[in-house]
Amino acid sequence: MKSRVVLLHCPAYERTLVEKTLRRGIELLGGLASLFHPGEKILLKPNLLYGQAPERCVTTHPVVFEGVIRILQEHGLVLSYGDSPGYGKPYPTARKAGVAQVAEQYRVPLADFESPRWEEIQLGNQKVQIPLSVGTLEADGIVSLPKMKTHGLTRITGAVKNQLGCVPGFHKAEFHVRFPHIDAFASLLVQINLLLKMRLFIMDGVMAMEGEGPGSGDSIPMECLLLSQDPVALDATFCRLIDLDPRFVPTIEAGERLGLGTAQEDKIELLGDPLETLKRSSFKVKRNPPVPDVTFRALHPIRNLLLPQPRIDPDLCKRCGICVEACPVTGKALSFSNGKTNPPVYDYTACIRCFCCHEMCPHRAIFVHTPWLGKKVLHFLGRGSTPKEG
Repeated sequence: MKSRVVLLHCPAYERTLVEKTLRRGIELLGGLASLFHPGEKILLKPNLLYGQAPERCVTTHPVVFEGVIRILQEHGLVLSYGDSPGYGKPYPTARKAGVAQVAEQYRVPLADFESPRWEEIQLGNQKVQIPLSVGTLEADGIVSLPKMKTHGLTRITGAVKNQLGCVPGFHKAEFHVRFPHIDAFASLLVQINLLLKMRLFIMDGVMAMEGEGPGSGDSIPMECLLLSQDPVALDATFCRLIDLDPRFVPTIEAGERLGLGTAQEDKIELLGDPLETLKRSSFKVKRNPPVPDVTFRALHPIRNLLLPQPRIDPDLCKRCGICVEACPVTGKALSFSNGKTNPPVYDYTACIRCFCCHEMCPHRAIFVHTPWLGKKVLHFLGRGSTPKEG
């Protein structure tokens, strides 16, 4: 049986329009009765990376959040919501993003995203203990509401990766140290999805983020909403909308390999509007093939000459120190060398290239730079960027 993905044109965050589009999408998937039972406890999981106004496109838009609440409450579902942000507390973050106000209007409580409960997952040949928020484990089902964005580590942050926010607090950054290689990290994200009671995925792509995502990119109108029960198929459809090969996204590759879903176009039934009518090939995203983990390990001794690295624009840096706090490396891979009179300085020999600093910077002061020699070597190996790469 094919995985169904609904793609619908939605040109603006107008409340009536968004709700109408969401209703049509749910009907195309088979209707509410095929997805939920009245009385079930359903958790809404928006992307609340950190507290920013909705127009920055860092977080799931409150109008999309509201539309989902209105539709699900009509079906008699008992709703809660939450996310564990990259830094800060869940409630202040949700309030800055405009989501908490909507939740309070409809009396939807904030679930516990700060208390961990340890669960066991299979990662390769070993069993691993991971902490998950109590609120995610107490729900009968979860509706994930990812934001359509790019990501410095995984190319895109979409339906699969959104569940990293089910891990409370600093434990998210710890994962980058425990699983420094992208293949293992992507497998971890997939296993989290397999463990949780995921019910539905609705991606907010009315306005998306291109370029230096997930926090420092530029907003771009993609004018669409995507719905699916298969997060891998949804993310693969997102990739095809922006002319990115889904095979280059580690979470998609891991998702297929571990049985979370499918990315193969002939195994996806696309419903709603034609993909070609909403496709945007000019979308800024890294389109070059990924460097395999085995190559990454082989390059380790000379990685500072070859591999991408985070850098700070001193003109944009506010010396807030959030990037230093976000660094998961013991001893820190960046620090203030002279109080806070100058921006933090990187120690690239300690940097594990998790790009948490880039992800968390609220001032768009950190960007990803590939050294000149790295570009030349990767091009020689046949892994150079395409002309469309952002």
